[in-house]
Amino acid sequence: MVIDQTLTNDYALYNADCIEVMRSLPDDTVDLSVYSPPFCGLYNYSSDPMDLSNCRDYSEFFVHYGYVVAELARLTKAGRISAVHCMDVPGTGNGETARMGCGANVGTGLIDFPGDIIRLHEKHGWQFCGRRAIWKEPLGVRLRTMAKGLAHAQIVEDSTLCDVAGADYLLMFRRRGENQIPVAHPTGLHSYAGERVIPHELQQYKGHKGKQTENRFSHWIWRQYASSFWDDVRIDRVLPYRESREPDDERHVHPLQLDVIERACVLWSNPGEVVFTPFMGVGSEVYGAVINNRKAIGVELKSAYYKQAVKNLESAKNHREQEEMSFEQ
Repeated sequence: MVIDQTLTNDYALYNADCIEVMRSLPDDTVDLSVYSPPFCGLYNYSSDPMDLSNCRDYSEFFVHYGYVVAELARLTKAGRISAVHCMDVPGTGNGETARMGCGANVGTGLIDFPGDIIRLHEKHGWQFCGRRAIWKEPLGVRLRTMAKGLAHAQIVEDSTLCDVAGADYLLMFRRRGENQIPVAHPTGLHSYAGERVIPHELQQYKGHKGKQTENRFSHWIWRQYASSFWDDVRIDRVLPYRESREPDDERHVHPLQLDVIERACVLWSNPGEVVFTPFMGVGSEVYGAVINNRKAIGVELKSAYYKQAVKNLESAKNHREQEEMSFEQ
């Protein structure tokens, strides 16, 4: 059942269960999907029984998540990409995830959540094509999560129980089959989503129409994007989300960075194509797709997040118009 929806020429937002919405969509209609699944037991997003974060245990989570992965395989065009944002999750010491832990129970270890996501996708016919590690600053992680194992006091007391400020990962999966419409960049990459400064002398090559081996502007950007280690993502470049929090929300839930979303959209879809996210949250992936001239479909079960996504997407059109004016100048 769709609780609410917002439909425009550029995007469609649904306040609903993602499986119900996906089953209403035709085969082979999605060009790219980008999303963060619920981090299996680490966060609890709502009390709704349809919420994937409410599964009783780790095994049950992957049974239910398998329906999402299977539906995405049906919806995605052959040869196209699904990009999944995830991370290792803290355990309880008994092979289960620790809720609100992030290292709160020192010495309980980690669960290879990304590895299990990879195996689930391969089971449903996806081809695993690589992962990007997204660096996180240790003190920032400590302050946000209050992880005891990241505190300097743990070094003083017993450093064998110290934690690591683990990277986030962007996993890349390709639906098997031949891609019928190449994602082409005939004049290279025109913009860079990251914190580094492009050398001034390379600006003259932006949009270079000659031999692309000479396009030093695009080559510089590509070296950042092709790396398996993204230490240049602006961690705080995210959409507004604090207003959407409810009293029982986890205090350190954080939207996916717009730099990551923009890179995925530019690398793996063409302008005008459809980007889908089954766990929309406050609308980050939809917003990132729209400001990069893609169409987008987003589904979110939690009404508070959906309402914030509607507000965030209202500003996307103005942002894109400003970007286009800046490019023309």
